[in-house]
Amino acid sequence: MPAAVAPEPDTSEAAPPEIVVTAERTNVTLQKTNLSVTAVTADTLAKSNITEITGLNGAVPGLVVAKSGGGERQISIRGIGSETPENPQTQPGVSVHVDGVYIFNSIAANAAFIDVAQVEVLRGPQGTMYGQGSTGGTINIVSKQPELGKWTGNVDAGYGNYNLVKTDGALNVPIGDTIAIRGAIQYYNHDGYAKATKVAGQPDYQLDNANDLGGKLSLKWQPADNVSLLLSTIQYRGDANAPAQKNILDPEPDPRVLTQDYPGKSYIRTQLYYGVLKFDMGPVVFNSITGYQKLRSIQSWDGDGLDTDLFYALTNAQAPGAGVKYDHIATWTQNTESWTQEYNLASNTDGRLRWIVGGVYLHSTNNSYINEFRSNEGNGLNAALPVSAAYNDPLVKTITYAELSAVTREAYAGYAQGTYKLTDRLSFTAGIRYNHDTYSGVSASQSGPTSSNTSGAYLQPKPGVGTSTNRVTGKAALNYDITGTSMVYASYTRGFKPGGINSSAAVGNSSYTIFGFKDGTKPTFKPEELDSFEIGSKNRFFNNTLQLNASGFFYLYHNMQFLEEDAVLFGNGVSNAPEAQVLGAEIEADWHPTRHLRFEGSLSLLHSEFTSDYYALDPTKARNAQIAAGYAGVGGFYSNFYMATLAREAARVNINGNKLPKMPTAQGSVAASWTGEVGPGEFTARAQYIYRGGYNSRVFADPVADKTPNYSQVNLFANYDFANSGFHASVTVTNLFDEAGVNSRFTDPYGSGQVSNTYIPPRQAIFSLGYRF
Repeated sequence: MPAAVAPEPDTSEAAPPEIVVTAERTNVTLQKTNLSVTAVTADTLAKSNITEITGLNGAVPGLVVAKSGGGERQISIRGIGSETPENPQTQPGVSVHVDGVYIFNSIAANAAFIDVAQVEVLRGPQGTMYGQGSTGGTINIVSKQPELGKWTGNVDAGYGNYNLVKTDGALNVPIGDTIAIRGAIQYYNHDGYAKATKVAGQPDYQLDNANDLGGKLSLKWQPADNVSLLLSTIQYRGDANAPAQKNILDPEPDPRVLTQDYPGKSYIRTQLYYGVLKFDMGPVVFNSITGYQKLRSIQSWDGDGLDTDLFYALTNAQAPGAGVKYDHIATWTQNTESWTQEYNLASNTDGRLRWIVGGVYLHSTNNSYINEFRSNEGNGLNAALPVSAAYNDPLVKTITYAELSAVTREAYAGYAQGTYKLTDRLSFTAGIRYNHDTYSGVSASQSGPTSSNTSGAYLQPKPGVGTSTNRVTGKAALNYDITGTSMVYASYTRGFKPGGINSSAAVGNSSYTIFGFKDGTKPTFKPEELDSFEIGSKNRFFNNTLQLNASGFFYLYHNMQFLEEDAVLFGNGVSNAPEAQVLGAEIEADWHPTRHLRFEGSLSLLHSEFTSDYYALDPTKARNAQIAAGYAGVGGFYSNFYMATLAREAARVNINGNKLPKMPTAQGSVAASWTGEVGPGEFTARAQYIYRGGYNSRVFADPVADKTPNYSQVNLFANYDFANSGFHASVTVTNLFDEAGVNSRFTDPYGSGQVSNTYIPPRQAIFSLGYRF
């Protein structure tokens, strides 16, 4: 009797859907792009409870989003990002865009997660289309757009532990045949995931809470088939207590209980207005993208991360007789205003040549005001001084550091890229971009309790040294279509991030400007550049049910910008590490073996090191050297200025051979889901496992201060769609086993220099009901 033949699996409707991305300013399917790009759909965002940009950790290979001081986010892709925390004058290494509009500040990135259609993460330098600020890659947030002739909408409401309330809704309204308006609103609120125990009168002061409100309004006008105008605004407000940053010296073992005594706050208000005009002229399409944005950020936090008794004991043990009780940042206020304009012209034919040419102009102004208090007197609950405080105001004597600065950036660029089919299977892509950036600004700072002014305000900004950068970047790539569902590619790309101004050194406060120390902070810092060599393959197998993409890459990294201490107290700024190398591989898989089952997975492997000598100054080692020489504290430094500077300068160490920051050796995720009919509706269940390996948080690779440990996380999701009703119910559980995973380890580059951990959110269970029509 012949052996039974196993039935063929039911793969009808099982193939992964073709995802169209705007990766290179034109619509193209993800599987046809000759670069590494991941598209995270709105469905995946909802299933994983991703409500802000930090939630993308684990969803994209090679992506790390780390929390920094205040509301900042340090975003890196394949280890390339920003190593200049709390420095608003620098540009990111990973640029963020909303519907093509460049977002200037990482604090504003969270505001973009409103009414999202998909998030596209482009890995590797984007030398042609995005240019400056994209040495690591680009994140494109694509929002849902108004639809002509359709009444559609949705409303969802969810409740979870920590008194979480999450509501959002959207409505699409057609007006005649040529106009449609889409509005969306989103509210997100929960109690603190952590608490500070020593705040006077508030022994359970909440940290890591949320109170966010955002909205988006868009109008689309399409008077003809070949012309459309989109006008949009996104408004966002976050008003909560400070993020939880737990000092690694905190004696309390519970990671979510902090022995802190300062009631930090975080207020963020963003406004984004933009317009997109498209004109299809037959063989070519014209696009105009105009954006205007404003950011107001007011942050305050416990800089020492301890209470007065613990911090005094710590500092007094380090320098007997010079102990201080607190180091608090009473305000770090930023006001940013910027606008951008881009024009491009792209081919619109199916011929052998596809091309695009364009130009970009941007202008931004960032105003910063900082107040820091550090003393062995009082309780440290000093209110921030008004900017207009007089030079002889008694309150000026209570401040240990203040800064008032305004930096203007003006940039323009022109780019062109084309893809030519050499044969029916082989294509060649070439692109070039010219970038010009100019920085100018004014600044003033005060180190210690005495203003240098004899009349007027205690801070009086003056013009500093300006800087400008000109660079040519671009791309060259070959891709070969093997079978129609499999292709391979090889590419070379050069990325670039502009230089800028170090405000303190620009007005003469650094060891370089005062004493001529060659390694001291310079008035300006150099641009950084990255040369990327990548090979990759994109494939669909087994009747298109398995999508498998892989890539390998090698980076040569030049003049990496990072935040460094200076031998002169409060003279720190951005420096450049000359050379580094990165070697890596990535793989992504999406398999639909049947129409019910789906398996997803990704893996990223990285190796990196600095490959040239550079003697960098760690603020902790500089402070310890100053103490060991007998010049402890601000007073000890300024009363022994030259000798204390020499002592700090001697603490420099060579970073050659160190691993680059924000670069886990391994990270990845796997997920399994099942969808099918249950009773009168459709049921979906999904389980996901995320692993992020450990990494160094800074270039110094200190085994205590910089070693950020690995963590794992398990997420669950279940949803039931009631048949033909539009109603659905879902349950989401993130961090099922309540892991206290360290999202980032942060060493404050200013003030106290303390080392703190920020943690991923604890276990969160959310029940939601929704309706769509």
